[in-house]
Amino acid sequence: MVQERTLPTFNAANTRITKAEGLRLYEDMVLGRLFEDKCAEMYYRGKMFGFVHLYNGQEAVSTGVIQAMRPGEDYVCSTYRDHVHALSAGVPAKEVMAELFGKATGCSKGRGGSMHMFSAEHRLLGGYAFVAEGIPVAAGAAFQTKYRREVLKDESADQVTACFFGDGAANNGQFFETLNMAALWKLPILFVVENNKWAIGMAHDRATSQTEIYKKASVFNMVGTEVDGMDVLAVRAVAQEAVARARAGEGPTLIEALTYRFRGHSLADPDEMRSKSEKEFWFARDPIKKLAAYLIKQNLADEEEIKGIDRKIQELIDEAVKFAESSPEPDPSELYRFVFAEDE
Repeated sequence: MVQERTLPTFNAANTRITKAEGLRLYEDMVLGRLFEDKCAEMYYRGKMFGFVHLYNGQEAVSTGVIQAMRPGEDYVCSTYRDHVHALSAGVPAKEVMAELFGKATGCSKGRGGSMHMFSAEHRLLGGYAFVAEGIPVAAGAAFQTKYRREVLKDESADQVTACFFGDGAANNGQFFETLNMAALWKLPILFVVENNKWAIGMAHDRATSQTEIYKKASVFNMVGTEVDGMDVLAVRAVAQEAVARARAGEGPTLIEALTYRFRGHSLADPDEMRSKSEKEFWFARDPIKKLAAYLIKQNLADEEEIKGIDRKIQELIDEAVKFAESSPEPDPSELYRFVFAEDE
């Protein structure tokens, strides 16, 4: 078992959260979890093709960050593990599922598949197959916001960009180059490292000389913070502070969320590298179960409300599958459409 880091502590007693906010966080995480479970089922039934990377276990990071922003207004940039980021950003489950089925009704018109989710409407800047590829793209989005506000004097330009990537990307040159520029220009961006301990089959502490990624922020005179990525309330609190700084013109933040994927790297991964004891340690920290227990303890929800959300989301996902199965394939005559941006 790879050495475990001491997880940052978070005092939930200091958290102010309403019932509506708590249930929204829970619903968003359950949507991500049940959607990915259905993806596994559909993949093994031959409904999806290529590589499919699931997000099970990491839901607190996507929900905690994106729900601290303005979904539909602020920008989100993802990785090849992008389904749940898309859902948290507001892309309808049926459009995400249809994209995974390669159908014309998918959010990327059936051309992107699992690793290239995109939605201009929901400010989702894309999933990216190459490690760290989205980091400079996200910086570009943040730069245009700053440019519109400061140069074009557009007072409505106060959007923040969240850039998600894994621990393996933090060893990539684009990480260092982009963080340097973002700090120099004080871009309104959150760099969110989802440190799930493994870059495919390479253990994080075997691949990097400084395993505490958030400390690399100091090199750029940037705020850096670590957070328990299995606690959605902790992630939300850190994200809210970072978003407020970004909107106030105080520049970027590097957030390292310590999390864990409950499945292998992809659905083609036999997952033989990780030890049973390591998996059990993290399975016991399931972020969805943790939030449900908190909501019940704080009298913000009861067990029947929790079960009701679970049933509602399962029905939503079942409908998404029906939608995807009944949707048309892309027309071969439109093979060269959408290579460049165009109005429909």
